[in-house]
Amino acid sequence: MRFQLAERVKRLPPYLFAELEKIIDEKRRQGVDLISLSIGDPDLPPPPFVLEALREESSNPKNHNYSFSQGEPYFREAVAEWYKKRFKVDLDPKREVIALIGSKEGIANFSRAFVNPGDRVLVPDPAYPVYANGSTLLSDGIPVPMPLLEENDFKPDIDSLDLRGIKMMFLNYPNNPTGSVVTKDDLKAIVDIAREKNVIVCYDNAYSEITFDGYRAPSILEVNGAMEVAIEFHSCSKTFNMTGDRIGFAVGNSELIDGLTKVKSQIDSGPPVYIQKVAAKALQSYVNGEPPEYLKWVNNVYAERRDVLLKGLRAVGLKAKKPLATFYVWAKCGGSSMELASKLLEAGVIVTPGIGFGKYGEGYIRFSITQPKERIEEACERMMRALL
Repeated sequence: MRFQLAERVKRLPPYLFAELEKIIDEKRRQGVDLISLSIGDPDLPPPPFVLEALREESSNPKNHNYSFSQGEPYFREAVAEWYKKRFKVDLDPKREVIALIGSKEGIANFSRAFVNPGDRVLVPDPAYPVYANGSTLLSDGIPVPMPLLEENDFKPDIDSLDLRGIKMMFLNYPNNPTGSVVTKDDLKAIVDIAREKNVIVCYDNAYSEITFDGYRAPSILEVNGAMEVAIEFHSCSKTFNMTGDRIGFAVGNSELIDGLTKVKSQIDSGPPVYIQKVAAKALQSYVNGEPPEYLKWVNNVYAERRDVLLKGLRAVGLKAKKPLATFYVWAKCGGSSMELASKLLEAGVIVTPGIGFGKYGEGYIRFSITQPKERIEEACERMMRALL
């Protein structure tokens, strides 16, 4: 028998990170010592208090039943309290907060609630592929690239945006893959034009807590009028090094939250109860809007690694601006990103070619700093031998 994929699935390009995982697996089967500076999966463990809470909550038999599709009330209340402490944003936990099985799931399902076949959706380019693929294409929408160019510090050129016929737009700052950041004034310009043109703004704020050198990332909901048009996605994955626990949340306009809840009620039963209890305790570890000492230590580790990597990249002739946030360094290679990535792979260093993030990512390489400093130093030495 032969089976035909749905047309929406046929339109999907290959998922670059899945291809990288296959290459990594094969090389390791061959016994090659690989240093992976590609996929952004934190190597540092969750905070000790998170691990202790996980042991406690997962051992309670009562915590293994179904959850509500919108999430348990105590978790939504913890999210609302965290937003109040961290961003000074007031949220109604009953109407403006929803639990997610990781923010990726929420971003993908959100379009199913609001995008009709043929609707045009602005997606950043370069960007996390889920915006265009898992969210827009799988909802039969049409992704419209929104260039993020170096001359604009990898931010959208607001003056050149054509929002005619646009149903929705994605934004992500601190930005993956470029590491670029924004100010509240930048976000206000986006909110103002979205309100004027009646465009939904999907703001991915997964990296807000990984910041350096005094920078403090805002929430789009801090901007006046944002609650009229915006939904913001967040996750415990990056903030608390809990990527495998699959727990995130979305907050914002109540109609947008309600639409997402309607979709999720048909396809899942919410994150595990015990994970929601653990995540609630993690969020409650913030005091007066400040993260616990463990998270501050994690950011200091990332900052040190960032500086080591930047020194090594510049030594081999790759240009990169020092990022103020995320655990990525976006380096300009000038030529084919796939060719350079392949060359570095032969040297035992795995990186992510910029073309995997979109047309405007070509000519760049994304490096992740989720490796110990000593391994990053070794990676720099291998790059030196391979490129000079």
